[in-house]
Amino acid sequence: MKESLDKALKVLREGGIILYPTDTVWGLGCDATNTEAVKRIFALKKRADAKAMLMLVGSDGQLQQFVKEVPDIAWQLIDAAVNPLTIIYDEPVNISDALLAEDGSAGFRITNEYFSKTLCQRLRHPLVSTSANVSGRPAPKGFADIDKEIIDGVDYVVEVRRDEAAQNSPSNIIKVGNDSVVKIIR
Repeated sequence: MKESLDKALKVLREGGIILYPTDTVWGLGCDATNTEAVKRIFALKKRADAKAMLMLVGSDGQLQQFVKEVPDIAWQLIDAAVNPLTIIYDEPVNISDALLAEDGSAGFRITNEYFSKTLCQRLRHPLVSTSANVSGRPAPKGFADIDKEIIDGVDYVVEVRRDEAAQNSPSNIIKVGNDSVVKIIR
């Protein structure tokens, strides 16, 4: 585990992209403050730039460094969530503009999965987390389902959790405005 964390961190700090396990599905990731790396993920996924990608953070404190205002209702939803929950916030800060939706918002999830949480904490930046598939194709349920095109397109493939036959699903997504209006997306 330590070797995979160290290698992934080195690649991320050098502006690379990784393929890694998350608290939901296997993801493509990069440092969310690095616009060139973000653009590489869009290109690898063959995804329209207008479609935003979410980010993982490793703690409440890290979330507060990258969202101007986390409404109280968002904290309540995070505390009550049973499944992984991504929340879209109105005023993200200190991230690549390439990650912003058309309305300037961005989605974050506080991960509790050991590998991704530790990686976020050590990187000290949010980690892009988008499913490891070409846009329009199904999200892989486990490592064995990931297309060779995706594997070949990253700078590092994390060694841990590859053998798991997980049947994970993407996170729930909710938009919480600064006015505390809640909208369920997925």
